[in-house]
Amino acid sequence: MKLNRREAIKLGLTGVGGLLLPLESSNSALAQTLSNCPDFPRVENPPPTFKQEELSHQIPRFQYPLKRLRLLEPVHSYEGGERPLDCYEITMKKAQVDIIPGLKTEIWGYEGIFPGPVIRQRGGFRDEDQGRDTLVRFINRLGTFEENGTEVPINTSVHLHGMASLPQYDGYAEDLIRPCYFKDYFYPNDRAATIWYHDHAIDRTSRNVYMGLAGMYIVEDEEERRFNLPQGEYDVPLILQDMRIADDGSLIFNDRGQRSLYGDISLVNGVPWPCMKVARRKYRFRVLNASTSRTYDLVLSKKENGLTFGERIYVIGSDCGLLGAPVELTSPLQTLVIAPAERYEFVIDFSQYDLDTDLYLRNPGFINSSNIDSDARMQTIMRFYVDRDEPDNSSLPQKLRDIKRLDPNKAVTTRKFRFERSSTQWLINNKRWNKNRVDANPKPGAIEIWELSNNGGWMHPVHIHFVDWQILDRNGRKPLAYERGWKDVFRIDHFETVRVIAEFGRRNGDYIEGKFMMHCHNLVHEDHSMMTQFEVGKNGPSPCSAPALPI
Repeated sequence: MKLNRREAIKLGLTGVGGLLLPLESSNSALAQTLSNCPDFPRVENPPPTFKQEELSHQIPRFQYPLKRLRLLEPVHSYEGGERPLDCYEITMKKAQVDIIPGLKTEIWGYEGIFPGPVIRQRGGFRDEDQGRDTLVRFINRLGTFEENGTEVPINTSVHLHGMASLPQYDGYAEDLIRPCYFKDYFYPNDRAATIWYHDHAIDRTSRNVYMGLAGMYIVEDEEERRFNLPQGEYDVPLILQDMRIADDGSLIFNDRGQRSLYGDISLVNGVPWPCMKVARRKYRFRVLNASTSRTYDLVLSKKENGLTFGERIYVIGSDCGLLGAPVELTSPLQTLVIAPAERYEFVIDFSQYDLDTDLYLRNPGFINSSNIDSDARMQTIMRFYVDRDEPDNSSLPQKLRDIKRLDPNKAVTTRKFRFERSSTQWLINNKRWNKNRVDANPKPGAIEIWELSNNGGWMHPVHIHFVDWQILDRNGRKPLAYERGWKDVFRIDHFETVRVIAEFGRRNGDYIEGKFMMHCHNLVHEDHSMMTQFEVGKNGPSPCSAPALPI
């Protein structure tokens, strides 16, 4: 079967139900599956509870090798038509994994692994980019879990965070995939960036992501490939998370009375405090903070429990792609602050170190006043061990992408959003989430300034779906040097107002209209109503217009 892009989109707009091969071929198999899948109602939030902290099973640090994330291959590829299309299939299911050696831990994983597999795609819309479209079928076989003595369905919604998807493929919080259902998502891969996919189910995102539903998605184009940055095995995704694990291996989900969730085990690619053996050469690291609530201050050091002078990392990219030029950060005072859902890319040149040198990626916590820790070991994340010489033909250019600065004088309006706590809810402009309310209606092509204000009490990493933004200022001050690229997550500190600017313009050749969400990416806050929506134009499809289908 040959399927062109226009046909794929047409199928997508009508539900995409028949694009990949059927999951069940016989009516009897379908009937048997559906008989085991009742029409579960939405479960409202239980009353707030605060559980006593439990310390995790203690393990030695820096003894286990860093795990390279599994690369997912397409199940079908279609080369005909205007643009090639790659089709992937990912099943969400429970699995028992060895996070701590000798203990089995139940996770809810994409493909049953933790973290989920990496998808790498060619993106961009110029001829030389050789870009490709993507369609991913996500299948929910997670079933239920027990909460307060009740079996609760594990509903999901998949958000590809950083992609300019149509509303019905953006992972809208109310657009659920129930157990024994599947949904096909179409992604245009319009520009190069390190992005990620994760669960976005209404009221349940924090638990679902904490249990393992997160994975990285990398898009490259020809311009990026020409820079000759480290590639192949020297281009390393790092997914940062924190967890709390009981002596029996089970994950402890404690959101501290619906305020936050902090673990006491630091994980990189699902491995607690790993060690990565490196050659004396340059490496590119793509770092994603997939933690529920934790913010990191990243700095390189020769000491496991202290800081040394003169260790350097070179930040080359932020949420939405490469920066205009590398930003050099030198220890001990220059750290890379990365809030939940932010992505940064940096280069470390290990050629300046002797063989048998140990280096540590540390998290000393200069700025993270919101973090709550019961274990000082969380201040160090992983170890690098320089163990060999290898040739290096990569480079670190002095100039990267041309970044067009948006002109604030061309903004047609300034909108103000206030993030605050009220009773047991986290609110935006004193309002709870309401799928029937739209709080902003930018016109296609308009330039707007949004003021994001924090009334104090907690740091809020604010994520705005769909469009890329630039930071204008923080309380009137210029943003940090590595924040001056394109971004979609904004760390709003206590009593701080961050002004951001965007053009609601063309992302993949056409204006995209419809409803998209904005929310705090401290996922506990999001689950307890710190979320709203805006609508671009008036003619977009409903975000629930391509519902999940039964297997």
